[in-house]
Amino acid sequence: MAAADAVDLEFFPIIRRYKSGRVERFTNIDPLPAGTDPATGVTSKDVVVDPATGLWARLFLPPGGGGGGAAQGKLPVVVYYHGGAFILGSAADPFTHSYLNGLVAEAGVHAVALEYRLAPEHHLPAAYEDSWEGLRWVASHATAGGGGGGAEPWLLEHGVFSRVFLAGVSSGGNIAHYVATRAGEHGGLGLGISGLLVVHPYFSGASDIGEEATTWKEEKAKGGEFWRFIYPGSPGLDNPLSNPFYQSRRG
Repeated sequence: MAAADAVDLEFFPIIRRYKSGRVERFTNIDPLPAGTDPATGVTSKDVVVDPATGLWARLFLPPGGGGGGAAQGKLPVVVYYHGGAFILGSAADPFTHSYLNGLVAEAGVHAVALEYRLAPEHHLPAAYEDSWEGLRWVASHATAGGGGGGAEPWLLEHGVFSRVFLAGVSSGGNIAHYVATRAGEHGGLGLGISGLLVVHPYFSGASDIGEEATTWKEEKAKGGEFWRFIYPGSPGLDNPLSNPFYQSRRG
């Protein structure tokens, strides 16, 4: 075996990195195309958020575009961040696409699934910065005329920016918490952020909690190593991005 083919780091069953720098993901998630979902009638489309970086989003509208019961077709906006441990998934992956089709149909909302760059090709905090820029793009539509030439018609026509909800699962839950906190420091970006939904958020800290000191000790150690893998410049698990309680404990 050539030295370049030797394994540098492995986090099975997620990812492996070789000495050469080549990355191998054990799980390949094929994206689903946007369009009209036959089961729910929800329509989706992909839009470019930032041509310079390639940042994009998938937008979802319920059947009829919200015109059925919502005033003039206006709907609350759900800004959603996909999961995948910061290294897998996308705004078009099957779980995200299916979940948001169901949510939009049942709740009668306008959903925006924001894409972000993945580690380790793009180490953290790239995902946080992309996600923040995505939320700023959504917020640009809350002002008269939206985002100028880059304004998205669906958001302008259907979004109720006084009722915005931030949501995410796993790493997406972590990101949703981050952008909610940052938005709070910036006056909400002109959005009426009405709620935060984080499902199994990707949080951890340096100190063991409960069974982390016994049954899950090895997994906890791997978690710390994984965090350093995706965020080499991080001070460790005890920082506000990984451990939202750290600063409050410090007083």
